[in-house]
Amino acid sequence: MLQNIGIPGLIIILVITLIIFGPKKLPEIGSAFGKTLSEFKKSAQDIMSSEEVDPTKKGIEVAEADKVTDLIKK
Repeated sequence: MLQNIGIPGLIIILVITLIIFGPKKLPEIGSAFGKTLSEFKKSAQDIMSSEEVDPTKKGIEVAEADKVTDLIKK
């Protein structure tokens, strides 16, 4: 959806925002929007990195599964 906006669309959005909020609030809004995007990006990276499997932990789980399998066979 955002790929189709283009330069004229961005200018229209900027003018409407300028009319609604005024020139004094515009830098504050831009700063808040930038901080919001930054926090969203950081949170997304944290979620993605927490879902990665630790190879050493996986090895321990396999060893424990082998022990359980050996106990079942006995």
